[in-house]
Parts: sequence; C-alpha cells; structure tokens
Amino acid sequence: MIYWQLFLSFVQVGMFSIGGGYAAMPLIQSQVVEQHAWLTMQEFTDLITIAEMTPGPIATFVGLRIASLPGAIIATLGCITPALIFVSLLSYLYRKYKNLFLLQNILACLRPVVVALILGAGLSILSTVLFNGNNETSANIDWIGAGSFAIAFYVLRRYKWNPILTMCLCGVAGLVLRLAF
Repeated sequence: MIYWQLFLSFVQVGMFSIGGGYAAMPLIQSQVVEQHAWLTMQEFTDLITIAEMTPGPIATFVGLRIASLPGAIIATLGCITPALIFVSLLSYLYRKYKNLFLLQNILACLRPVVVALILGAGLSILSTVLFNGNNETSANIDWIGAGSFAIAFYVLRRYKWNPILTMCLCGVAGLVLRLAF
C-alpha cells in the first residue's frame, strides 16, 4: 500500500537525518529519486530550491503527489515522528550529561561527518544546476546557473547578505537572463 511505503520511507529519513535538512538530502534523494522514482532528479532539485533544504516540506510534497492529502499527512508524520522522539530523548540526556568528556568527544567526531553529508548533497545539487541533468561536459554547462551560483556564493560569504534576498535577486536575474537569451 502506498501510504505504508510513504510512511516507512519518511520514517527512515526522519530517523537518520542527523544534522538537519542539509544532511538529510542524500537520504531523501535515495528514497524519493533513486529507490522509489517518485520524483526525477530535476524535480527533486527544484523542490529543494523551493523548500529551502528542510525535509518536512519535501515529505509533504511527495506524499501529496503520490497519494493526495492523506499521503501528505502520512509522509509528514513519518518524517517528524522519529525526530520528536529522538530529540526529546537527546535533550534529556544532553542536559543531564552535557559536561561529560565522552559526550563532547562523540559530538566532536560527528561534526565532520555532518559537514561531509552536507557537502555531498551540495555537490550533487550543484551538478544538476550546472549541467541541467545532461552529460557533465563543458559543452553542457548552464552558464546562467553557474554565474548565479558564483555570485550568490560570493555575496553570501563576503558581504553576509540575507539568504532570502540573495535567492530572490538571483531568481529575478536568472529569469531576466533566460528570457533575454
């Protein structure tokens, strides 16, 4: 039954998305694009852009697309239920043992792994942006996408621009350039 598949897929996402939305992207991609083919890679990338990299809206969208409103509710519950339980338990344990040397070492070891997950998801999405799902050759580069990425990266890092403002300005600039060329 599709409802059970949606729930189980997003329970897995919810259970193993340590590090937040960015770190969950490879797992969500695996479930939604590769394993079940509920979305194409292009649709997934577009959805991530819209959802701003949080797993909840992705679960809701996929559930809605696959099984209407009940599917959206079930997929969303599947995504958030493990986090509710896990975070409640971790919050209690962290408050109780936050000064424990072992806990601090475990957290220090997990940070680089989360960064690697985020980087992997970012590179996968960047590849889709730069090549529009085509062969990864210089002849297939989307120069408007590459320019948007470079400019956004620069102003976000150098000038600490507001991310939402940066997204809006790049979106408008990209639209104007695509209509002009």
